[in-house]
Amino acid sequence: MNIEPIIKLENVWKIYQLGKTELAALRGLSLEINPGDFVAIMGASGSGKSTLLNMIGCLDSPSRGEIYLKGKNIAKMPESELSQFRGKVLGFVFQEFNLIPNINCLENVMLPMIFQRVPFLKRKAKAEEILKMVGLEKRMVHQPAELSGGERQRVALARAFANDPEVIIADEPTGNLDSTTGKMIMEFLKTFHEKRGKTMIIVTHDPKIANYAEKIINIKDGQIVKNGLTAKESLWKN
Repeated sequence: MNIEPIIKLENVWKIYQLGKTELAALRGLSLEINPGDFVAIMGASGSGKSTLLNMIGCLDSPSRGEIYLKGKNIAKMPESELSQFRGKVLGFVFQEFNLIPNINCLENVMLPMIFQRVPFLKRKAKAEEILKMVGLEKRMVHQPAELSGGERQRVALARAFANDPEVIIADEPTGNLDSTTGKMIMEFLKTFHEKRGKTMIIVTHDPKIANYAEKIINIKDGQIVKNGLTAKESLWKN
């Protein structure tokens, strides 16, 4: 039985125009991520992993190539439809937390549900439930500035799960945290993956964080590295 990838990239290029110079951040990259995968994307600064994250998260469009989310070609979707679809299927966790500073934890977690038109009482109950799951039942009415870094990232995790997305994309989720707190955040992600069958995609430069994943994808010069070599280097070696 063939499983349809939940995310599929076919020969994706991303080229940035810097004055008269063209910079290829991704170079003909192809990738499939299946439902329930736990994937870590690793690469040095400038390797293209952040650009790849934007492609996987349907936050940017490729210069060439195709991107499919649940079998739908995102290039052919109007932005309004894509935004709604992305908000339902994908949840995001960022290194900088990206919480709204002038509203409390509960309201931050409720926010994504507003865009999916979830009724007030339902989104409030869901936000309370998820915040309890990440151990923040006593911090719901606190604003982000009143929380520690680890607590803020737990709010960000709760917000990412607000719409019960099928895929969680985490960009350096432990980058601003100490090792103990970072481990706690990864254990939460691992639990959501194991108990709820969520697809997890983590971008990291830290091998300890990548080891939580079941599959590690290494990026170098905008290509997936195999056996330490890019596709072009491998061609010349063989």
